[in-house]
Amino acid sequence: MPDRPSALAPFRKATYRNLWLASNISNFGGLVQTVGAGWMMTELTHSPVMVAMVQASNTLPIMLFSLIAGALADSFDRRRIMLTAQIFMLAVSAVLAAAAFQGALTPWLLLAFTFLIGLGRALYNPSWQASVGDIVPRSDLPAAVALNSMGFNLMRSVGPAVGGLIVAAGGAAAAFAVNALSYLPLWLSLFLWRPALAERRLPREALGPAISAGLRYVSMSPVLLRVLFRGFLFGLSAVALLALLPIVAHELLDGGAFGYGVLLGCFGTGAIGGAVSSARLRDRFPNEAIVRGGFLGFAAALTGLAFSHELWISGLLLLPAGASWVLSLSLFNVSVQLSTPRWVVGRALALYQTCTFGGMAAGSFLWGQVAAGAGLAEALWAAAAVLVLGALVGLRLPLPNFGTEDLAPLGRFVEPQLGVDLRARSGPIAITVEYDIAPGDVDAFLAAMTERRRIRIRDGARQWVLLRDLERPTVWAESYHVATWAEYLRHHERRTVADAEVSDRLLALHRGAGKPRVRRMIERQTVPRRDELPLKPTDIA
Repeated sequence: MPDRPSALAPFRKATYRNLWLASNISNFGGLVQTVGAGWMMTELTHSPVMVAMVQASNTLPIMLFSLIAGALADSFDRRRIMLTAQIFMLAVSAVLAAAAFQGALTPWLLLAFTFLIGLGRALYNPSWQASVGDIVPRSDLPAAVALNSMGFNLMRSVGPAVGGLIVAAGGAAAAFAVNALSYLPLWLSLFLWRPALAERRLPREALGPAISAGLRYVSMSPVLLRVLFRGFLFGLSAVALLALLPIVAHELLDGGAFGYGVLLGCFGTGAIGGAVSSARLRDRFPNEAIVRGGFLGFAAALTGLAFSHELWISGLLLLPAGASWVLSLSLFNVSVQLSTPRWVVGRALALYQTCTFGGMAAGSFLWGQVAAGAGLAEALWAAAAVLVLGALVGLRLPLPNFGTEDLAPLGRFVEPQLGVDLRARSGPIAITVEYDIAPGDVDAFLAAMTERRRIRIRDGARQWVLLRDLERPTVWAESYHVATWAEYLRHHERRTVADAEVSDRLLALHRGAGKPRVRRMIERQTVPRRDELPLKPTDIA
């Protein structure tokens, strides 16, 4: 059995190492900004809903715009997208700091600024996460994702506490200024990075079709659907802690900005422990057991937090909560990346973020409303109950272990020599593939065709049907359409090595001479419209 790759193996890549360090500086600034925004809102208003909406305003843009950002990440230079996002967030943070120094912020204006920063993060995240798989080998990807989580939570262990000190000493405006400066090292690292760009043989997909292709791929991938659903449940319930923590520090613990920062630091310290132990836990337990433990561990922490009135007890409770947070979310992230080919990984990650952060945005609003109407402790208990429900869902929809499928392009398709002059946009194209199947092999053929249908539709086929010849009952044909010739070529480029198993099964069942016959036809409308028909004498008045 081969040795498990080292948890620090991604650091051998200088590009990953430099971007990791710069990202953590930016993460530090973002966490300082989070403390400043959360605490400033408690000074601007006493409404639990408005305080919780600070967290929602950070996560709502990710839910709304991640899919667009994912389509851009799969179609354009990811480095340029990340540079653009960093410049945008730097500009917004600088204006936020200036407005805070002038005392011009209102609750809704503060939410608008945090929404815009979240919008920049929504643009940045899919490109960055998809780029990790380009920077490090596939075998190092779980370690790289864990290191990203560990780095973020390392900053979380110190950033909020430092943020509390900054807010206590210089006010929230100083925290916003620190965040603005923290973007500069990451922008410089991205500017100096020169990734190798793959040559594009086909025209770039338009934004609308690219989004549709991402939605279609995920909807036809059962593993991804499970991950997205569990991620939504976890985000919806676990976000109660982060959304209501300023109120916990203010009301249950009677603390200040520094106490709030200490609590966030404890949460980050626990998350570091979760990241460090993730590889060892994956060796000993299946992914579902780890995720289920994450749901239940977080539920226990929320329940205890509702009863605690001591800072040190609450801090201890946040240690397992942080570990549960990073173990669950990192497993979701890696599962998406290892279950998705490179051509659509940005969109798959974006959909995962849409579900998870959409759950967080909805949860922030929901638990704020519950806290305002029923009480803070009741909101924490209700969120813990939803976490328990999420663990029970795993009994029916367990998270699978990391796939071993080879998702590299199959590369078997040879573009045919055409007798008709076609352009890339010519279409629609109709395709039929004919098989000769012995009567005793029909059940096996239909089973294989069920999987073939899923793969065809997942990769862009439309109107897929399976036909049987009434005069020659051993002849079967699958038929499908694609919009253009370019889409037909793109459809075959998306076929992976893992898909070859279904193709090989169908070839083995085919009894005809040679390979199954493929017909490629372009649709042409030959029946004239009524207004194009020649006039008859009776048609003339």
